[in-house]
Amino acid sequence: MNKMKRIWATAVLSVLGMASAFAQNGVTGINTATTTLKTYVDPVTNIALVIGGIVGIVGAIRVYSKWNSGDQDINKELMGWGGSCVFLVVSALIIKAFFGLT
Repeated sequence: MNKMKRIWATAVLSVLGMASAFAQNGVTGINTATTTLKTYVDPVTNIALVIGGIVGIVGAIRVYSKWNSGDQDINKELMGWGGSCVFLVVSALIIKAFFGLT
């Protein structure tokens, strides 16, 4: 019976040792993924800001044309355009802050 307990204790310690080794590899993998992801955040954020700038210019032209045509609903269009521009800038800053890049 004593021999059986030693075998079980050895098996349990072996499994725990292997789990610890796998956990270390998992931590290394997560750190590598985080580092790789951080390299992509800056260019993607810049691309999003460029696309947002182009869309913002198009929106500004739409607001200007509606304003010149005398449209009565210009305030709604202006608030939507301005709100989307503010959202774009703030979301880019929040994403950079989330990954610690600010």
